[in-house]
Amino acid sequence: MSMPPLASGPEGPRALRPLLETVLDALDKGTQARGGPLPAGGPQAVAARVRHTTGDVLPQEGDPDALRTLVHTLAEGAADPADPLCAAHLHCPPLAVATAADLAASALNPSLDSWDQAPAASALETLVTQALARETGAADALVTTGGTESNQLALLLARETLGSVQLLCGANAHHSLTRAAWLLGLPQPHILPTPTGTLDPATLDEALTDLPGPLLVAATAGTTDAGLIDPLPTIADLCATHGARLHIDAAYGGGLLFSDRHRNRLTGLDRAHTVTLDLHKLGWQPIAAGLLTLHDPGDLHTLQHRADYLNADDDTEAGLPDLLGRSLRTTRRPDILKIAVTLKTLGRTGLGTLIDHVCARAHEFADLIQAHPAFELYEPPTISTVLFRPAEASDDTVAAVRRTLLNDGRAVLGRAHLDGRLWLKATLLNPHTRPGDLAALLNLVEGSTPR
Repeated sequence: MSMPPLASGPEGPRALRPLLETVLDALDKGTQARGGPLPAGGPQAVAARVRHTTGDVLPQEGDPDALRTLVHTLAEGAADPADPLCAAHLHCPPLAVATAADLAASALNPSLDSWDQAPAASALETLVTQALARETGAADALVTTGGTESNQLALLLARETLGSVQLLCGANAHHSLTRAAWLLGLPQPHILPTPTGTLDPATLDEALTDLPGPLLVAATAGTTDAGLIDPLPTIADLCATHGARLHIDAAYGGGLLFSDRHRNRLTGLDRAHTVTLDLHKLGWQPIAAGLLTLHDPGDLHTLQHRADYLNADDDTEAGLPDLLGRSLRTTRRPDILKIAVTLKTLGRTGLGTLIDHVCARAHEFADLIQAHPAFELYEPPTISTVLFRPAEASDDTVAAVRRTLLNDGRAVLGRAHLDGRLWLKATLLNPHTRPGDLAALLNLVEGSTPR
């Protein structure tokens, strides 16, 4: 057996070209075979098809057609965020240009744990992180795998700066924050009720007055359930008055920074000590594409670590950049490349247009729901998430409708509990969604609701 070709080096592009044709063909045929936003039949049927087409995953002799077979299998069994009827989660369809850049990152395979593994990638990461940090009024930014890692890092930096800090956040906050407090051995978080879906300043003021410090307040700019934004300027004022540290989880809403029309909804973001961003949501990046911005770059001393084979003192003194203190991870792929390519290709105007488009579609969908006597709208969308439910349906019925659509492979909707009731959740992140797609989605829900 001849040696398999490599993806990089002088022969890399020649070896990849026919394989890319195979992948693209398998993606096309797999998508056609699926025929909708989700494979039909539910978990057991999908698992059975995967077992059947995959066969022995480690055969004695290799299968030259494995690439085609497995890509086809994955595409046929995928939840396709590019389908306008796939709208359950903060799961975006990635831009083609970003995906193409990600291929280059995989082929070159730089590892951002030492400069001699990623000379150009490390320089590019510096440029892009500084530019994105400026967007939030911060001094620096770290690349992460997404909102969860960013939130964990924010709590770690707070702990190392202030000591055994106590987290204050709303019941609307992402679960990764309270989980991070547990992982880091911090005191039990103080969870504030959010009956209206956002943090109430009066309730927060009372808690900041009563609780001993040091305190870390985590506000949210784009809740997972409804896309709501906490009153950031007032929260920042309260944190300044009480001497509390402020973290803002803008994993969802941070993309609004690119829109001239919607940017003002994030007023106050620049007053946070740390901000979570996540461009595999409203940034249309392939997973993963997270960041944590830092108001005080001195906080990074917490992450400093020495490993002689990666950042020896004499190498650093001689001018080789020290990358090990930029993450808790050692090996890191150059996720910054796809982000850089997207920012430079689309520019602020292009990204802003995409943001404005999905926000407008959300309002159009809300209007359709409000005008339909068979449905109830939670409230007009803040970003691009719309909550609705069949009028007069029980929670059990709402849950059953969602599962019916999932099992049939006809539509992918999420679920959220607010105001003591269960709602269907449509998160519109596909800029190619048309008004007719929204009407079709509503018709599917109506047709699946028992009378």
